[in-house]
Amino acid sequence: MELFNSIVSWVMKKRIHQIELFVKYPHEVQEELLLNLVKRASQTSYGQKHGFESINNRIDFQKNVPVVNYEELYPEIERLLKGEHNVLWPTEVKWFAKSSGTTNARSKFIPISQEALDDSHFKAGKDMLSMYFTNYPESKMMSGKGLVIGGSQEINPLDNQNRTLTGDLSAILVSNLPWWAQMIRTPSMETALMSEWEAKIEKMAEESARENVTSISGVPTWTIVLIEKLVRDNGVKNILELWPNLEVFFHGAVAFGPYEKVFQRLVPKSDMNYMETYNASEGFFGLQDRTDSKDLLLMLDYGIYYEFIPLNELEKEEPKVLTLDQIEAGQVYALLITTNAGLWRYKIGDTVKVTSTNPYRIRVAGRTKHFINAFGEELMIENAERAIAYACELTLAEIDNFTAAPHYLEEGGKKGGHEWIIEFIREPNDIDRFRMLLDEKLREVNSDYDAKRHKDIALIAPKIHVAPYGTFMKWMKKRGKLGGQNKVPRLSNQRDYLEDLLQVLASN
Repeated sequence: MELFNSIVSWVMKKRIHQIELFVKYPHEVQEELLLNLVKRASQTSYGQKHGFESINNRIDFQKNVPVVNYEELYPEIERLLKGEHNVLWPTEVKWFAKSSGTTNARSKFIPISQEALDDSHFKAGKDMLSMYFTNYPESKMMSGKGLVIGGSQEINPLDNQNRTLTGDLSAILVSNLPWWAQMIRTPSMETALMSEWEAKIEKMAEESARENVTSISGVPTWTIVLIEKLVRDNGVKNILELWPNLEVFFHGAVAFGPYEKVFQRLVPKSDMNYMETYNASEGFFGLQDRTDSKDLLLMLDYGIYYEFIPLNELEKEEPKVLTLDQIEAGQVYALLITTNAGLWRYKIGDTVKVTSTNPYRIRVAGRTKHFINAFGEELMIENAERAIAYACELTLAEIDNFTAAPHYLEEGGKKGGHEWIIEFIREPNDIDRFRMLLDEKLREVNSDYDAKRHKDIALIAPKIHVAPYGTFMKWMKKRGKLGGQNKVPRLSNQRDYLEDLLQVLASN
């Protein structure tokens, strides 16, 4: 333990100065980072195609390099998948993170360079520990093990020489962790990388029940599944009977608000800590650095250059793109990134709300393709999750999962409403009141929704289906999206997900 505490202390002291540096000089740090990325990749085929050698500043960069989405960049990614080198980034790409496919129905393969591992993902892991121990100096987290709920990986089927791997980002990270990090994590590597989720959850529960788990890292939804299994299998009232020294849950991928009450029940500990992270297959972007706020500090020295697209520009062929010094607090933007794995001006598919510009702090607002705007209401995931959490709190409900889409009452779709499928761990004490509170909160947090709901002018009250427990897991399994970093699509402007789930409900 003393060795680990010494390591953490050394890393913490070294990083605090570097973090203070990019907080004080954010624009200079980002500009220098951009020019370094461009210089390093100038002799790649993508760099030669877009004249990287002639780029001397961000204006040149925006003129020379196009804004792209995954489909537009895929021809270059496919070359990498087939074993070609020096396409998007000068160093060899050995790993491809297989995304959960929430932006598009099919999976995406995101290149992961060694630089991305070292300077983004692993650096963020160290920063997470540094910030945690700064905020909680009396922590005894290092006296036990960290439970990491991850995914799986496999040989890249397009690589004839079997030199590269594809899989969940979490599996890539676990399999490449340094020795000291491997020593303080559970479950075993073999179990952590299992591909069959149901067998994996069994093995994880079996192994971790015997460990002194002091921290958990994972997606809230799948973490709940594991904890509830542990409680059930071991005949205990809550997880603290198995892990009395559990002190922190590092969480990300989905908003924590709707699950807060569930965790308070599963981990009934007044001093239990929760720390949010913002990472994705494409990179690690933000960390919760304060105990009095859920805002995330935008990490500016992880080999990622940030640009931002205003939402009203998103669908334009040539959208207006803003740099860090041009964004405003209180506004929501689509995130555009350039990374040390060769993603150049890449639309990640996420939207963020800027909460502060000194320093730069954000909150994840949702996905660019996961919203409902069938009637001009512009309902974002952030709105839905706040409303769900509010309705749950006032009706003593606990939620497991939900999704929503529009439904139409009149020919031509001029009037209708939102149709929700909600799976509860504990159902509301009054479902009609829950519906009323959900609608009430949506009107409060979204003025466009409120305007359309006024006297039912364009929207009627929400329609809710209560799904039996296990419905969403059954649906995710049917789609081949069970476990790991896979997430349920929260909102959709089309009814595909909803109709598919309604069929699962009917089969029940």
